[in-house]
Amino acid sequence: MTKITFVSPDGEERIIDAEDGDTVMDAAINNDVPGILAECGGACACATCHVYVDDAFMDKVGTPSEMEESMLEFNEHRQENSRLSCQIKVSPDLEGLRVTAPESQY
Repeated sequence: MTKITFVSPDGEERIIDAEDGDTVMDAAINNDVPGILAECGGACACATCHVYVDDAFMDKVGTPSEMEESMLEFNEHRQENSRLSCQIKVSPDLEGLRVTAPESQY
C-alpha cells in the first residue's frame, strides 16, 4: 500500500492507502474522492480524472504519453504539473504523493 494525499480545490485533504499496481484514478474512485469523475473509467479518453501533481513528485510520475498530452491539450484548467490520474501507476516510489483536483473537470 502506498499513501496518496488527495487535495480538493477548497484545500481539504484526504490520505488514501492505494494498492500498488492500481492507478491514482483507481484509488480516488475506490475511495469516493470528490473532484475525480473518471467518466471513461481510465481509458484516457475523457480527461475527467485531471489532477495537479505536487512538484516534488513530477519526476517520479514521469511525463505524459502522446495520448495523454492530446487529452490535456484543450483543457482550460491545464497547468505545467497537470496529469491524468488514470495514467499514473501507484508504486512504492510514489509514497506520499500529493495531487490536487482542479476547480472543474470540464
